[in-house]
Amino acid sequence: MSPTLPPYLALVGPTASGKTAAALAIAQQHPVEIISIDSALVYRGMDIGTAKPSAAELAAAPHHLINIRDPLHAYSAAEFVADASQLIHEIRARGKLPLLVGGTMLYLKALRQGLDDLPKADAAVRAQIELEAAQQGWPALHAELAQVDPVTAARLAPGDSQRISRALEVWRLTGQTLASFHTSKKEASSPMDTRASGLDPGFCQNDAENAATSMLISLEPLERSWLHLRIAQRFDEMLKQGLLDEVQVLRARGDLNPDLPSMRCVGYRQVWEALDGLWPISELRDKGIFATRQLAKRQITWLRSMPERQVVACDAPDALQQVLALANTFVAGLSPETLRH
Repeated sequence: MSPTLPPYLALVGPTASGKTAAALAIAQQHPVEIISIDSALVYRGMDIGTAKPSAAELAAAPHHLINIRDPLHAYSAAEFVADASQLIHEIRARGKLPLLVGGTMLYLKALRQGLDDLPKADAAVRAQIELEAAQQGWPALHAELAQVDPVTAARLAPGDSQRISRALEVWRLTGQTLASFHTSKKEASSPMDTRASGLDPGFCQNDAENAATSMLISLEPLERSWLHLRIAQRFDEMLKQGLLDEVQVLRARGDLNPDLPSMRCVGYRQVWEALDGLWPISELRDKGIFATRQLAKRQITWLRSMPERQVVACDAPDALQQVLALANTFVAGLSPETLRH
């Protein structure tokens, strides 16, 4: 991979903020190929609960990184960086503009700033942590994490098994906290010095030349109630389209379980738990909507840590026009030399 990436446009935002419609509007005006920044859309057979673009929407413009994994297999941020970087080069070589669209902010951060130099997963250590969790419960392991890595523990819920497990695993493998890895990464390569990451420096506001090669458009609501209503309406539509049946088909395979990253996706996890009898099906709607709201809240928090983004109020009447105006300005500002890369 070259030290920099060719020009690309990124369109991000919390779930239900209107990213798909905005992306397709851009595709109607410019020759783009869409690269999904979504950790759920990678999975085949998970269409309803991920709000996967329809066949007609997928046909409106070339799409990438959708339906590339079986739900049994995970897809990491490192894999996304490798795949997206290659796609950006290939799309530019075809004379088109890469349009990155989605809400998995970890993927976008990894592409922009590189990955933390964390140790690889260790099956033996992870199995031991799982055993302790089965005996003591995840809240107890969260309490243990608070003793050794209070910074990480403070941002995790006591029942967040996946992240608690990883943080303890890192501690037991290295004797260092997960928070220390993130801190050392920031010191080594701050967001305003992205050249050190070996990835795209286009987001560096202090470098006029680099700033012209990428744009980050962020759809964010002025009124959280607007987004909450959209989330509720969309989850109702998912239930109407057959979300329960979709999860039952996945369960019937026999090789999937609720601890897999695919089945931990918002919506799927709540349906799986309901089908397991952990709580009544009658509570599914409320639990699904609440979990989706929490996801949106986390996504907005990520976005607010990116000062270089161009914010468009997704609940504004002219939101789509604002997105198109920004995209047009970006495309118009690309020099002939840049476009030839």
